[in-house]
Amino acid sequence: MAGRKRNSAEDIVRKLRRADELTAMGKTQDEVAAELEVSSATLYNGRRQYSGMDTDAAKELKELREQNSKLKRLLAEAELEKDALREVAKGKILGPAAKRAAVDMLVTTMNMSKRLACKAVGLARSTYSRIPIAQTPADPDAALRTLLREYARMNPLHGFRRAWAHMRHDKGMQVNKKKIHRLWKEEGLQVRIYHPRKRAGISSCPQVEADAPKVVWAMDFQFDSTIDGNAIKIASVIDEHTRESLLNIVERSITAQRLTDELDKVFALWGGPPLVLRMDNGPEFISHVLQQFCRDRVGISYIPPGTPWNNGHIESGGTSLWGINNRLRKKCLNRNYWTSLLEARVVIEDFKDDHNNRHRHSSLGYLTPAEYAAQCTHNHQPVEG
Repeated sequence: MAGRKRNSAEDIVRKLRRADELTAMGKTQDEVAAELEVSSATLYNGRRQYSGMDTDAAKELKELREQNSKLKRLLAEAELEKDALREVAKGKILGPAAKRAAVDMLVTTMNMSKRLACKAVGLARSTYSRIPIAQTPADPDAALRTLLREYARMNPLHGFRRAWAHMRHDKGMQVNKKKIHRLWKEEGLQVRIYHPRKRAGISSCPQVEADAPKVVWAMDFQFDSTIDGNAIKIASVIDEHTRESLLNIVERSITAQRLTDELDKVFALWGGPPLVLRMDNGPEFISHVLQQFCRDRVGISYIPPGTPWNNGHIESGGTSLWGINNRLRKKCLNRNYWTSLLEARVVIEDFKDDHNNRHRHSSLGYLTPAEYAAQCTHNHQPVEG
């Protein structure tokens, strides 16, 4: 059976005009419909839509209705795209991997078609369909990616340069730094850390440049607590030139006398005191006990109050980016809960040993502090005032 014939707007207008002529001749509605080969309902609907129109007007009305329908569809798709982008993320979505993940989310959660989701995100459908080589068994860098992910898990504050130094010096892998950077970004291992703007403080006392070992030792305290709420106090001393950690005191309370006793042991262990001890204005550091201990033995360089950047190699706060206390806080104290003072002593001592013997400093040519100190031949060059 042949399908029903669909009349165009022009045909409907012609048949309506013929129907008027037949009606004027005295024929009934059913007879008119039979002669025109349409149903009575078709004639009724045709009169309601096109009555009083000529052929051109009917054609124009049909085109306007089609354009209106198309505009409504486009507007609906545009609004759907806006909703989709608001659902995905704020700002631009950069990179094929991020866009591919956004398309997957829109398809699964919002039941959007892949075509519309790709259009909303701005990703070519061919790019979305192509499987990245990193997700296939043929990826030649699969083993290296695994090592980088494991390194990032163990060292969450490190960037790709330290990861490259670890692969190059510790693992013995001949790998290009740019390749490590590319894989580091592809795996999403970048760490964004807020760095406050550095400000230049003006010291109230002469500053000595640590241009050789045993010239300037920086000293500072840090605090934590065990799970029962009791305080833990940590004293640290480092050589500003070699970055070596020289002192590790972990106690509930550290008096000035205990501090001087431990400093005396450190001086004896390292063959004598440095030229200068740099410290802040804490109560232990300005005490008469420490003043008497340092008299005629070692100079004291106090930083101005409220300027931790002047002691940036050890300070934990302010603009100290590379301070050992900053690293100790983020990599050790913030990641552990101490059940006892003994546990804190053991873990912090292990951390400082790792800092001296395994942590590679970019400022030291990616050597560890112990390696750098062993081969350092610098001598202090006093600056004449």
